Amino acid sequence: MTTAGWLLLALASALVGLAKGGLAMVGMLAVPILSLAMSPVQAAGVLLPVYVVSDIFGLIAYRRHWDRRVLATLLPGSIAGIALGWATASLVDDAAVGGIVGVIGASFAALTLLRPPAPDAAPGRPGWTRGTGWGLITGYTSFVSHSGAPPYQIYVQPLRLGKETYAGTVTVYFAVVNAVKLIPYAALGQLGAQNLGKAAAMIPVAALSVGAGVWLVRRIPQRAFYLFITWALLAVSLKLIADAVM
Repeated sequence: MTTAGWLLLALASALVGLAKGGLAMVGMLAVPILSLAMSPVQAAGVLLPVYVVSDIFGLIAYRRHWDRRVLATLLPGSIAGIALGWATASLVDDAAVGGIVGVIGASFAALTLLRPPAPDAAPGRPGWTRGTGWGLITGYTSFVSHSGAPPYQIYVQPLRLGKETYAGTVTVYFAVVNAVKLIPYAALGQLGAQNLGKAAAMIPVAALSVGAGVWLVRRIPQRAFYLFITWALLAVSLKLIADAVM
C-alpha cells in the first residue's frame, strides 16, 4: 500500500477510535475515507478488526455506563439483521442501502433540529417492537457498509440518556454487533492475513483515539453533546445520499 494509503488508513482508524470513545457518528466516515485508497469492500474488511479492537478499549472506558434495557430490545433484531445481510451479500447494492439509510437519518436529524424536544418533556422508553424493528435495520446496514449508526440513533436519541450512558450504550451495542459480524466476514473471505496485518498496525492509533473520544465526551455539556451528534447524523446522512446518487 502506498504512503497515501497508509495515511488514509490511519485517519480512518482514528475516526473509528473516536467513535468508540463515544462520538459514534464520526466512525461512519471511516469506510468512505479509506475507499479513496482501495475498494469499499476491502476497506470494510480492513476496518472491521480495527472496530473490534477499538471496541475493547471502549468497553473498558464505559464499563459502568450503559443501559441494559436498550441493549435487550435492540440486539435480537440486530443479530437477525446481520444474518439477513449475510444471506443477501451477493445481491446487495451497498450504495443504494446507504442512500436509504441516509434519507431516514437526514429526515430524523432535520426534524430534531427544527423541533427539538421541550426541556420538560418526558424521555422515551425502550420498547420491544420499536427496538426489534430498528435493531433489524441497524444490524443489516452495519453488516453491509458499517453504517448502522443512523438507525441506532433514531431509536436511542429520543430516550434522552445521559451523555455518558448514551456513549457507553452505543459502545457496548456495537461491540456485540461487530463481534457477531466477524463470523460472516470471515466466511466471505474479508479477514485474510493481509487485511489483518494492516488492521494490527493501526491498534495504537485506534487506542489513542478512543482515549481522545472519552476525554471529549466527559467535557462536552450534555445539550452540546446531543446537538453535536444530531448535526453529525445529518452530515453523514447527506454523505450517504450523495454516494448513492453519484
